[in-house]
Amino acid sequence: MPIYAYKCSSCGHAQDVLQKMSDDPLTVCPACHQATFAKQVTAAGFQLKGSGWYVTDFRGGNNSATGAPAPASDGSAAAAPAAAPAPAASPAAALDVQVYDFRRPHRVSKERLRTLEAMYERLVKALEAWLISRVRGQIEVRLQSVEQFSFGEFTLSLPMPCSSFIFDIAGTGQKGVIDVGPEFSTYIIDRLFGGEGTGSALTRALTPIERMAVRSVADKLAALLQEIWQDHVPMDLNITGFESSPEILQVVNREDPVLVANVEFSSGSVSSLVLLCLPFSVLDKFFTSSGQQRLALLATNEQEREVTRQRSEAALRATRVPLTARLPDFQLSMRELAQLTEGSIIPTGIPRDARVILRAGTQERFIGHPGRVNGNLAVRVVDAVPSTSVPDSRTSA
Repeated sequence: MPIYAYKCSSCGHAQDVLQKMSDDPLTVCPACHQATFAKQVTAAGFQLKGSGWYVTDFRGGNNSATGAPAPASDGSAAAAPAAAPAPAASPAAALDVQVYDFRRPHRVSKERLRTLEAMYERLVKALEAWLISRVRGQIEVRLQSVEQFSFGEFTLSLPMPCSSFIFDIAGTGQKGVIDVGPEFSTYIIDRLFGGEGTGSALTRALTPIERMAVRSVADKLAALLQEIWQDHVPMDLNITGFESSPEILQVVNREDPVLVANVEFSSGSVSSLVLLCLPFSVLDKFFTSSGQQRLALLATNEQEREVTRQRSEAALRATRVPLTARLPDFQLSMRELAQLTEGSIIPTGIPRDARVILRAGTQERFIGHPGRVNGNLAVRVVDAVPSTSVPDSRTSA
C-alpha cells in the first residue's frame, strides 16, 4: 500500500499515512480536528529500465556505431557540431539492482503465502457464520490480503481514533493486535443495542460499554486465530488491553516485522476492515524451511511425537470418504429408451442377490449385496475387490 503525505492548512500538522489506493482521502486533522487535512503533492521516485530511454541509450552519445548525431525531426541536417563523445557507461550501470533491507527481510514465500491464505480463509468463513447468527443480519466477510509489514507501517495504517485490542501470547512474552475498523465497530454496537446498523461511523473513542460490545467480536477473532494456528504454531491468546491512539500503541519495536491479515467486512452500504497483527518472532517455526522442520521433528522428544501422531490419526479417521455402489451392466433397446417418462420403471433383469461394487472415491474396493436396513437402502460387504484385476463391465446406478 502507498504512503501519502497529509498536511493541515489550519494548524500546520503534517503526517504520513499508509492507505490503499481505493481508500477515501482523509479530511479531518488529528491534531486540531478541523476539516482542513489534505494530501500533499510529493516527488515520486522511479527508475527507467529497458532500451529507448534517454538516460539509457542517448545521454551517453553511443546510440550509433559511428557516434554521428541523429538528424533533426524535420529532416534537415543538424547545424550544431557534434559534441565530444561521452565516456561509455560502466557495466554496473546496466545491472538491475534490488535494494535489500537487512533489518526487515522478506520472509513470506509464495508457498507460505498460499498456506496462510488457506488458513485465514477458514477463519473468515467461521467468523461470517458467527456474525450472522450474532447480529441476525446479512453480512459478508472476505479475506483481502495477508502481508508482511513493519510494526511502524501497521500503526500508520490505523485510523485516529482506532479500536485496537491487545492480546498476550502466553509463554512467549509477545503481544499481538486486533484492530476493528470504525464502521464495523459502529455497526456491531448499533445491532447489539437494537439498531439497524445504518448509523454513521464513530469519530471518537469508544466508551466502556461500547468497548465491551465490540470486545465480543475481538474475543471470537482471538479464538479463531488460535484455532487456525494450532497445527503450525500452538498459541494461547488472551485479550488484555485496549488502545484508541495508534501513536501510543506499542506491542513490538517499530522496525520489527509483523504479519498482518486484512479482513474486509461489508453489510449493505457499510464496509470496513479488521486487521489481525501477529509478530514474526512467534511464527519462526512456521517460516522455517522444510529441511529445518524435519530436523526440528527429529529433535523433539518421544512424547511430542506421540501427541503429533495421535492428532494426525484423529484427523485422518474423521475424514469423510464418498462411497458409490455400482450395479452390473444391463441393456435397453432404443425403443424402450425413447419411451421412458417420469414414473417409468426400468426392468434391469438383474437378480435380487446380484453383487454390487463399492467404490471409495475413485477406486473400486469392495463387493457387496444390496438390501434394506430400517427402510433405507444398504449394502452388505462380503469381499474385497482384488487389486490385480478390477471388473470393467460396470455402470453407475
